Amino acid sequence: MRSNYLFTSESVSEGHPDKVADQISDAIVDLFLSKDPEARIACETLTTTQLVVLAGEIRGKGIMDEAGNWAPGVRDEVEKAVRDTVKRIGYEQDGFHWETFRFENNLHPQSAHIAQGVDASGNKDEGAGDQGIMFGYAANDTPDLMPATLYYSHKILEQMAADRHSGKAPFLEPDAKSQVTLRYEGSKPVAATAIVVSTQHGKGYDEGEKEAELHAYVKQVVADVIPSGLLSDETVYHINPTGSFEIGGPDGDAGLTGRKIIVDTYGGASPHGGGAFSGKDPTKVDRSAAYITRYLAKNIVAAGLAQRVTIQLAYAIGVSKPLSLYVDTHGTGTVGDDKLEAAIGKIEKLGGLTPRGIRTHLGLNKPIYAPTAAYGHFGRKPEGDFFPWERTDLVDDLKAALA
Repeated sequence: MRSNYLFTSESVSEGHPDKVADQISDAIVDLFLSKDPEARIACETLTTTQLVVLAGEIRGKGIMDEAGNWAPGVRDEVEKAVRDTVKRIGYEQDGFHWETFRFENNLHPQSAHIAQGVDASGNKDEGAGDQGIMFGYAANDTPDLMPATLYYSHKILEQMAADRHSGKAPFLEPDAKSQVTLRYEGSKPVAATAIVVSTQHGKGYDEGEKEAELHAYVKQVVADVIPSGLLSDETVYHINPTGSFEIGGPDGDAGLTGRKIIVDTYGGASPHGGGAFSGKDPTKVDRSAAYITRYLAKNIVAAGLAQRVTIQLAYAIGVSKPLSLYVDTHGTGTVGDDKLEAAIGKIEKLGGLTPRGIRTHLGLNKPIYAPTAAYGHFGRKPEGDFFPWERTDLVDDLKAALA
């Protein structure tokens, strides 16, 4: 395992076109789960200049019947949820305006062949919504046990968005990207070598005094977010390196659900199974199993059983039990990786890591997904029903299972 190296992660803001699509898809997930906690949802979103398109398969009581007929008023609720999401993000531009963009709703009933494999019936437990591999990760880089490069990339954009919404930085527009490069020594971050921030801006903020104001503002945000011990005169800044960034969001580039999965997870510090999260109900193990593996990884590190850990689960469509469980503490574990795998299998409250067991333990059949769709699904503060996979309430169970 290397201990001295440079590593980089990026983030994108809530106004990035792909993130607009993710947030719309998860707004639909929340809307449908609020009507039927057992709803099946696979909602994809396309955004481009003055257009939002929904496509995908759904099923749920009070939503749509098997013939594709919408329940009274629900189709209008879908459009309202879409427009409200874009309004909250802040798009009121000629090329993309929450009130005037064209909207297409192409959602249709879920395939009966998928339903027969996934639904519980007779002695058959609920099966996984698809095949695939899912990864979870945790590291003691930060208090939230996330890779520091991604953690700071998210925080820079979160602060800029907060300042834009509050009016503190009125020259900012919704679309933005960040990137943080850190030097690691002894596997710990010791210096920020490069910071990249590209932000959509108002007219005139690409030259002269206004450009200088924008650059000074970004550098102050970076200084507020990244610990001073990591910044120095040698830190290189690239702020709007193309020069101008007035045209942005879906008007500047088309957006699609699920194209920012590395931003959503661990910034490249961990493998990714390939499946996106947004737009999917929790029977889809792309989402729920990725959440439970993060939960397990975070609790292992929080318990002091490893400094960092990667966990993999694998599933087959229609089959309830996972095909495999893999734990890798990258040489940092205080016990053997095989012992951690065995300990996880002993914890009854996890329900054998079946789709139903995961959903039950984490309480996933609730409208809790819209906040996940920007600034990462992991490393967030668990509050009430939200981000339950970020709790560290499995520490004692892990230690007991290892005793």
